[in-house]
Order: sequence, then structure tokens, then C-alpha cells
Amino acid sequence: MTAVLQSIDVAVGPMPDRRSILLRMSADAISSAAWGAPSSAPTLVSRIFNTPRHTTHYLECGPADGPLMFFLHGFPSISLIWRAQMEAFAAGGWRCVAPDLRGFGSSSAPAAKDAYSIKEIVADMTELHDHLGGKPAIWVGHDWGSIVAGALAAHEPERSRGVVLASWAYFPEANSLPTLVSLVDRTIYPADQYPDGQWDYVRYYMTNFDGAVADLEADHAAYLASAYQPGSPDVVGKVSPMAIVTRNGGRFGAAHRAPPTKPNPALWLPADFEVLVQAFKAHGFRGPCALYTNDDANIAYAREAANGGRLSQPILFVNGDFDQICTIAGNRQGDPMRAACTDLTVTSLPAGHWLPLECKAELIQVIRSWLQSKKL
Repeated sequence: MTAVLQSIDVAVGPMPDRRSILLRMSADAISSAAWGAPSSAPTLVSRIFNTPRHTTHYLECGPADGPLMFFLHGFPSISLIWRAQMEAFAAGGWRCVAPDLRGFGSSSAPAAKDAYSIKEIVADMTELHDHLGGKPAIWVGHDWGSIVAGALAAHEPERSRGVVLASWAYFPEANSLPTLVSLVDRTIYPADQYPDGQWDYVRYYMTNFDGAVADLEADHAAYLASAYQPGSPDVVGKVSPMAIVTRNGGRFGAAHRAPPTKPNPALWLPADFEVLVQAFKAHGFRGPCALYTNDDANIAYAREAANGGRLSQPILFVNGDFDQICTIAGNRQGDPMRAACTDLTVTSLPAGHWLPLECKAELIQVIRSWLQSKKL
């Protein structure tokens, strides 16, 4: 059967009304001053792409005939996290595309947890890539977006000219809890006290899924504001709060809800943060949290990749030096990536986990310099 595909440019569509209004606001008004972009920064256009198996909402800007650059967000985020980078590269002639991954933003949010395996999400991306012409692209990922970008590069190598991974290293044997725990820095997390190290929160998703989701949904805005905080050098070498989630009975302990927290305007612009909150109010956190529950499927999928998941494309990894969870500095967490990538560049920024927001201009420059050095 031939799939029926549909692409719709939307101003409203399935997005909450407030979100659609905010996305139509000019880039001049809500972003340029915040990170030094030109006053004529390209406008992000909201689009919907439908197939029989999935609906993807994505943002696009830049010339339609420009080289493709995809931006994949992580948890808990939406495509809009990439505003600064998209506007900058679009101004340089790139056709920039940032989808909401399944379960996030205005994309489809299946109810079943097994719908959030990496294989399914890669299929979403390949369908979107085909719809946009299918020419080899640059894929930029952050957090879970890096996991998807790495898997796509391994399973669909002809689709990528180069890959940028921010904040989350590539694991050829799948981003699974057994792999992550095997690489924990036991000088910080002794096994008898912290068996899963900083990844205890992942264990909690697996063992207390409904409770974990309910805690996040008790106050969407407060949770998102508390999650999006800049990194600090003071946390380097210290135990992360994410290592004691199970011990505390949840991320927020007995309160089971995030404490009242004001959003940080240096990270999310106020209008964009409101879009973020409304997106999670619309779909909730069940789908996004299900990303953490598909280890078996993800391991099986990783084993299907050719050459053991080795990547021959140019790969750039950008580390956050103050990232308590994902840093590869001073530990073994980056070792599988180093062994699996034949053309790997590693750099770092003095920031925490939220590199697209904490280091807007710096991340743009790092990517731009790498693209130039690799003649991409």
C-alpha cells in the first residue's frame, strides 16, 4: 500500500491557541535582543506533516533550497529550544528544521509506552526527512535528541553528512540503563550507596512510572522552571540529586510536586517558556517519560545496525563541563563513543546540561567552526 502523506502549514492547527499566537510573534520582538541576533532574524514557520502512522509538528526557517540542518530536542523540551541556533544558521543560508519528537509539543502522543522506542522515533524522522527531499543533512541533537540523531546515523547513514551531539554521548550498544550504570564514576557514586549512580532517576521511571509522571504533572510550570536552571562549577564532583530519587520516594520527595519556581529568563525567553508550558499541559508527561522505559527494544534495535553501530560520518560532541548527569569529563562515559566514531571531535563549554539555552551564541560558533573545518 502506498502511504498517503500530508504536509500542512499551520498558524493554529493542533497547537493550544496561546502557543500558536506566540509562535506568530516576530523574532524581532522576542528573541533577537536576548542573544545578539540581527534585528531581521528569520521567522520560524510552524508546519504539520502527517503520515498514516504519525503526525509530526515541526518548525522551519531559512531558504527552501538551502542545505538541510535538523535540530532534535530532548527531555523535557520542544522544538522551540533551538530558536537561537535555527535563526542563526538560517540567516547563513541553511534550511533549518526542528521537529517536536513524538509525545512532545504538537506531534502525536501515543498512549502505549512501547510506542516510544528509538526505532519508532527514527522512523518518524526518516519519514520527515524523505518529505523534505531526503538529501543528506546535518543532524544536531541535544539530550534524547542526541540519542535519536546517533541512532539515525547508525541505521540510516546515507541520511547524514555530519552529526552534532550536545550534552549526551553516543552509545553504539544503545542508551540503556545497564550500559550507563557500567560507566558510572564510582569515586563519586560508591556502588553500595548509589547502585545506579546518577541514573537512579531512570530506574525510578521504570519502577514507579505512574507516580513519576504524576509528580511532574502536579505543576507543569513549576517543574519546567525548576528543571531549566543553569549549571554551576560548584556541583562538579558532587552527588547529583538525581541519584537519590528512589531513596526519596520521587523527584520531589514527600511533596510529590515541584516547589514554586520562577522561570529563568536568561534561558527561556518568557514568551517561549509559556509555549513550553502550554505544550506539556496539552499532552502531559506520560509519552516523554516513556522514553526511559524501552531498554530491551532499544538494545535489540541497536544490534541491527551495521558494523556494530560504528559511525563513519564526522561527529561533533559538545560537553557541558558542569553537567552532573551527562558530562564525559573525568570519567569513562565517553569511552564507547570514542571507540565507535572514526571522525570524532570533542569540545566543551563551561555550562550545565542546557547547552542550547545556556550557551546560545557559543554553541552556534562551535557548530559553525566545526562545519567549516570539516567542509560541510
